[in-house]
Amino acid sequence: MDCIEALKTRRSVRAFAGEPVPRAVIEDIIDCGRLAATANNIQPWEFVIVTDAHLLRAIAAATDYGSFIAQAAACVVVFCQVTKYYLEDGCNASQNILVAARAHGLGSCWVAGDKKAYAEKVRKLVGAPETHKLISLLAIGHPAQESEKEKRPLSEVLHWEKY
Repeated sequence: MDCIEALKTRRSVRAFAGEPVPRAVIEDIIDCGRLAATANNIQPWEFVIVTDAHLLRAIAAATDYGSFIAQAAACVVVFCQVTKYYLEDGCNASQNILVAARAHGLGSCWVAGDKKAYAEKVRKLVGAPETHKLISLLAIGHPAQESEKEKRPLSEVLHWEKY
């Protein structure tokens, strides 16, 4: 699937088929994340890939809206070193990962990390250093069903010259 199609058809998927995702595919997806735009080319991100069923369940249980993580083939836990634009940089990397997953025919869903009460618990679960902030939890897997939610049309969100 080409980039434009991946961008235009990506939707959040919260139901996964239970099939594993090959390691090479996950590595390619993360490679796309590491190539994201970053302020001053600092690249503050680190990615922890969780595929262990017990750890996926523990992460899912820690969240307030991420119970579906337990059924994902993998969860990408995105961390950033604290820099001036760590959140923007980490969000850029997270979005690249979501689009790359779609390009590989996979489903994904973003679960918030930064400023969430469970951020510290997740950090400890995966052994990340205290110097890093949790940006996002990205559930990835083969979709059990495709999302049919519509996006707002371009005509509602596009403004030329002035709002």
